[in-house]
Amino acid sequence: MKRTTLSLIACATALAAVTGFAMVSAPDTSGAATATPAARLPVERTSLLCPAPSTSDLAETAYTSFTPVTEGAEEKGSAGLTTAEPGGAAEDGGDGGDGGKSEGKDDKDDKGDEKEKPVLEPEKPGEPVAGKTSGSEAPALIGTAEGSHAPGWTVQQSTEVAAGTGRGLQGVNCAAPDTEFWFPGASTSSGRTDYVHLTNPDDSAAVVDIELYGKDGALKSTVGEGVTVPPHASEALLLSTLSDVEETDLTVHVGVRSGRVGAAVQALDDKTGGDWLTAAADPAGELVLPGIPKDATAVRLVLFTPGGTDADLKVRLASPSGPITPAGHETVHVKAGMTTGVDLGEVTRGEAGSLVLTPTGQSVPVVAAVRVVRGKGGEQESAFVPASDPVGARATAADNRAKSTTLSLVAPGKDAKVKVTASAGTEGGTTATKTYTVKGGTTQDVDAPVPAGLKGTYALTVETVSGGPVHASRTLTGSDEDVASFTVQTLPDDRGTVSVPRADEDLSVLQR
Repeated sequence: MKRTTLSLIACATALAAVTGFAMVSAPDTSGAATATPAARLPVERTSLLCPAPSTSDLAETAYTSFTPVTEGAEEKGSAGLTTAEPGGAAEDGGDGGDGGKSEGKDDKDDKGDEKEKPVLEPEKPGEPVAGKTSGSEAPALIGTAEGSHAPGWTVQQSTEVAAGTGRGLQGVNCAAPDTEFWFPGASTSSGRTDYVHLTNPDDSAAVVDIELYGKDGALKSTVGEGVTVPPHASEALLLSTLSDVEETDLTVHVGVRSGRVGAAVQALDDKTGGDWLTAAADPAGELVLPGIPKDATAVRLVLFTPGGTDADLKVRLASPSGPITPAGHETVHVKAGMTTGVDLGEVTRGEAGSLVLTPTGQSVPVVAAVRVVRGKGGEQESAFVPASDPVGARATAADNRAKSTTLSLVAPGKDAKVKVTASAGTEGGTTATKTYTVKGGTTQDVDAPVPAGLKGTYALTVETVSGGPVHASRTLTGSDEDVASFTVQTLPDDRGTVSVPRADEDLSVLQR
């Protein structure tokens, strides 16, 4: 297999997932101690996984890595990067087919041993770095950040494909490894080519089950049972090979029997381009799908309930002026174990909007995503907005570009205040900050700050200051002026800190 050497001049990409943890010393049990409230400490280690970006020779992929400054984090840190081949062990380096040596490996010594050293050498937190690669041979990426580089580490993978199936802009936030994923919005219909990408970051093989659910329930398939993903490797499985049933709306469930993986679905369409479908928020009775582009020409809501009980949900659009009920779609009924698709048309009608789903009666866990189309005729492109968790303490979107970025904020309940910080650029610029108040029940496409003297791309960090929960997404538009190319990434909490119990010595006991 031809290997592509990643251009890591400005640090290329660090990849996927917050499995962060904080290490603390065990409390001294030699004396009396009393428990005190748990402290929140920065994570000390973070893992991220990026799927192989494209099978197109016309693909150009940019990676942007960013770690926000976190109070209390270690002063020093590091990040490491390895590449993974589909169906094989981690690459021993990408030589680009010309015999060149990997930037991430030492030369073999006389004994034939090979030591792996970090490929990624990020700058200090608060300063984004970027790298690029091109063609169809760019691999999946596996990485780890430690110390000061770990809390809130974010890596964005953005790919532009000039022509062919899936043409346009495809973007994905490299994600953390986990053991379960839900992807409502996939398809095996004519004209769609959808793959589920699985990446294993660990030293032992992972065993995965892939289940497909259509409009009539589970699709029969044994091919997706017990899929083995080798250590430090990536697999891409074409959904239409797992079942010969054509389904317009499909829910993919990835469950891990042993180990852990990163998972994402690449959805490619002959007519409307394509994008990455990332995992929806865990099944819940109330869901928020933030930041549907205001110029969307078609919006299709796809839902699935994994339990044995049907779900009935109110459908509301949080607009800039308040909640609106889409005409003819006041409620939606979701049959247990079956995927439901609902065409909402041009639901945003030229204004910012987010879907808010709430139970009409009994709360039943549901997963959901929307497929969004922009443009008309041969200039259409599609992307996905899955249900997302709130921003929480902090969330970050990397690879923002002047005049090509839209930040959407939605407060589904109470009013909320948020602070948005623009980092320096990858090639220069100074940080900028703005604070916004989002009225309850509304979505606002805000005029996000841009670094002064910006050169390159930059990161946007969103922090909840006060009030109710806030959900957010970032829409990035492509450079092709002839096609409405775009991609949307949601901004859930970056889990840069964890709650750690602590015990303080009670000196009064010693004085008794």
